[in-house]
Amino acid sequence: MATPETQTERIQLRASPSEKRLLQEAAHTSKKTLSEFILEKSVIEAEITLSQRTRFVLDGERWSRFIDLLERPVATKPALKKLLRESSVLER
Repeated sequence: MATPETQTERIQLRASPSEKRLLQEAAHTSKKTLSEFILEKSVIEAEITLSQRTRFVLDGERWSRFIDLLERPVATKPALKKLLRESSVLER
């Protein structure tokens, strides 16, 4: 999560007794409240789910901008060239 926001929204869910016990135990082990644990893990999974999207729908203006960015000439990046020429710290 980028920047902390004031938590003003409520989310309700239902769980079986065994699911609730499992979540409570995991939260306790993580030294978090049940709400903190569920929210943190849910946000992580939401970010992963959204990052795996393979289909994006763009309006005409955004599509044109996207194509412009794809078709622009490649810019030389001297620092990147230097980095790729040098041996890795792990190889020394």
